Amino acid sequence: MTLENLEYFLVAAEELNFTRAAERLYITQQSLSGHIAKIERYYNCRLFDRHFPMSLTPEGAELYEKGQKILSLA
Repeated sequence: MTLENLEYFLVAAEELNFTRAAERLYITQQSLSGHIAKIERYYNCRLFDRHFPMSLTPEGAELYEKGQKILSLA
């Protein structure tokens, strides 16, 4: 996992919509999905409940909280 992956996850978590998050990041939705998949493989857990409306899983909520702190220190 890279800081870029983490930054992309944080934007997706704020938007709770991959299309809007990708637009905000100026990348494709497929690229964003790839970054999220890398983090999910790294931690071996799902970060988003992708049913409508999309939400964070408990693991995703914890990563969001800790990820903000990590990025602020980087």
